[in-house]
Amino acid sequence: MSLDVSPALLAQAEHGRVNQADFLDTVRASLPYAYQVVAGLSTELSGTEDEFTTDNTTPTDEERAQLLRALASNAIRGSLEDHFGVKLAFVNCHRVGAFRPGTEDGDAYREFTSLHNQIRNQSPELRSC
Repeated sequence: MSLDVSPALLAQAEHGRVNQADFLDTVRASLPYAYQVVAGLSTELSGTEDEFTTDNTTPTDEERAQLLRALASNAIRGSLEDHFGVKLAFVNCHRVGAFRPGTEDGDAYREFTSLHNQIRNQSPELRSC
């Protein structure tokens, strides 16, 4: 299971309207490592003029699982992007990039998400991630 959903949030979902702040609180509590990575990248990016910033920390298996759950879910990923004002990119189950919104057509984003960058970020210890 990706998220530890409270009965209150489940009731919201059953009525078809989920408060995004409540959803993000659930993401923060359920996937704290993934949330921290995105928050840190957002803070780092806002302090620069750079087009993007990246975290290439090799996480533990539990941390990697959180990143995978957060970034593989359109709802979670989109909510994190909206909340932090970034466009996220993900390479090899651990390398997260935060880009300024609107730069997805730029060279840096295309390079980060390219096939050859995926290959360059492979390593034997991360093969089974």
